[in-house]
Amino acid sequence: MEKINQIMAAKGLAAGELTIGDCIDIAGQAQVPVSEVIIAEAMTTSSMTRSEVYSAVLASFAHNLYAVEIGTTTGASFLMGTTGREVAQAGAPQLVADEFLNKVLTYTLGAQVGNHSVGLQPCAGTGDSCTYAGFVRALLEELEDKEAVARVAAVMLKIGTIFRVGKTSTGCNMEGFGAGAAASAAAFVELAGGSPAAMAKAIVLAISPTIANPCTPRVMVAGLCATHIGGGVMIGKLAAQLALHTSIPVTVPVDVMVAMAAAVHPVSAKQVVPVVIQYMEPFFKTNAAVETYIGDDMQALEKERIEETVKQALAEARAMARKANAIVKPFGEAVVGGSSQAVGSPTNAARIAHYLAKGKITKVKIELYPELFARRGINVPGILMAAVYGAGTDNSQLYREVMSKVAGEGIEVEILQVQEPQLQQITVLATEKNSLVSSLNRGGGRLVLRQASDQAEAYRVANKLGIEIVD
Repeated sequence: MEKINQIMAAKGLAAGELTIGDCIDIAGQAQVPVSEVIIAEAMTTSSMTRSEVYSAVLASFAHNLYAVEIGTTTGASFLMGTTGREVAQAGAPQLVADEFLNKVLTYTLGAQVGNHSVGLQPCAGTGDSCTYAGFVRALLEELEDKEAVARVAAVMLKIGTIFRVGKTSTGCNMEGFGAGAAASAAAFVELAGGSPAAMAKAIVLAISPTIANPCTPRVMVAGLCATHIGGGVMIGKLAAQLALHTSIPVTVPVDVMVAMAAAVHPVSAKQVVPVVIQYMEPFFKTNAAVETYIGDDMQALEKERIEETVKQALAEARAMARKANAIVKPFGEAVVGGSSQAVGSPTNAARIAHYLAKGKITKVKIELYPELFARRGINVPGILMAAVYGAGTDNSQLYREVMSKVAGEGIEVEILQVQEPQLQQITVLATEKNSLVSSLNRGGGRLVLRQASDQAEAYRVANKLGIEIVD
């Protein structure tokens, strides 16, 4: 602990203000597990001995472990039924082959059933409390060393308490799914004796797919919660395994990822949740006793809106089915650079522009909306190999060489950011005929052809090259 305190002092940090990233960095310098830093901080801020911190951490789970017990034995949930006892009963098929992971999943699901029976003490919310309780229950069954259990639990709770501050609105991204995934990832690394660097990677990888995920469908619609809280555990396990057993590069600092999750959280609540409510409202669980206090006119309006929503959703699904590729030819052309949306679509726009131009190409002007502009490191090589050489999205060799080739040939390149959403506009200047393709970005290498220097020819070129133009 003395070494940890010395490092903190040298960094100008004080107990009670350590971020997740701070804990990981200090642990790396001190060459101790991350849990040691977290425990040391708690000893200082709470004026406790190490054993007292261990006892307090485990004692904090008393009620939530009781909820797990209820959820896996006698409890029933209005959203999840008796799923908890079904997966926990003797002889039940395992959810996954890994026995410990199966226990964590089983008790996490049981905790949610228990939550709907006797309630849970929330951390960021009740969703992530399911994960922490489920993980701790599994640890208590697997490990005789209760101090080891407390150390893993402390890591989860450090993450959970920071997510608790970040959770300012509705959103599973900062609760059962996001916090649960991050805490699970860290716990699996700690349990495996992984390095602080591995824990940092695991947390970042785990948070990434949870960003902006809303709560509303899972807390009001039957069944959906199971794959949110269970999915967080599964993502955490995958992230930990990648961090522990591969050299996967992760360059985003933990604290940046956590801060981004917290910043996106209220945006999701404002922008995503209303859409989710629109589509999920027909399936919300209601309380007949409560509905007696709602006026007939309001209930009639809700019924009409719900019926219209279901009708609209089915029509939208039918429209997508009509436009879907046949399963015998499901894929588009291969795309280098790692993204059919960020690379494939603008590259195909540039390829059309190449074939509309005539003569020696002297300049390429690239105009990209902010997301594509931010990803210019991967899409500009694709755009240039298509605009200058007419190359397809699968030309990996030219993709690697094109920047030096274009510079060597003295071709001028101008790259601009524009604000219009989805816009990717390519202008090719050539000695005989210039060209322009103004399009909107779509995934799968597709594009919306908004304007071209020769619209009819642009469609003909796209058809000949197999480039998919969509509405």
